[in-house]
Amino acid sequence: MSTDLSGQLGSAFGSFFSSAIVQLILDSIVFYLFIVWLAAAFWAFRDMHDRTENPVMPYVAAAFILVPTPFFFLLGVIVYRVIRPAERLGEVYERNLAEEALLAEVEAVRTCRGCDRRVQEEWILCPWCRTRLNRVCPNCERLVGLDWTLCAWCGKDFERPATVDRAIAQSAPGASTADVAGQASPGRPAGGTISNRKPAIGG
Repeated sequence: MSTDLSGQLGSAFGSFFSSAIVQLILDSIVFYLFIVWLAAAFWAFRDMHDRTENPVMPYVAAAFILVPTPFFFLLGVIVYRVIRPAERLGEVYERNLAEEALLAEVEAVRTCRGCDRRVQEEWILCPWCRTRLNRVCPNCERLVGLDWTLCAWCGKDFERPATVDRAIAQSAPGASTADVAGQASPGRPAGGTISNRKPAIGG
């Protein structure tokens, strides 16, 4: 009795799977799994390419999906998602840019070297600890740094004595011409020329 029942079930399953419709469905399922398998391998390749600069790792990731065959590639996809790098190269680049911008903004904020409080560029003294922040150029009266050796605005050299500056100013061509023109030679009229007129005789 049991043998007849098992034989009938076997023949029923055989006839079911041997039908053209069932074979078409099974072939479609296998073909779909094959396409998804290749698409998953290509996705792993592109995903790893966006996450690492190593030219070999994208091929390794694709092979990691292809090796489990079309029927077990989901296991490879799950393992790949666990071990892949967490950030893409574009995300790392944007994060580095944001960190550099934040660092530049922090460095741009000027603080007093005496009390570490925030100060402004135009201040000469710190209003809290009286630390000197800038100085005034004696020539153009603009603010200059304490460590500057010359004024960036007028070119005043802070390391050169003032007597040298006065000597250079007096030796300038415009000044020497004015001095010579304003001086009268002894025995000459103030106009600087000698008159050729002869005194009148008998006049």
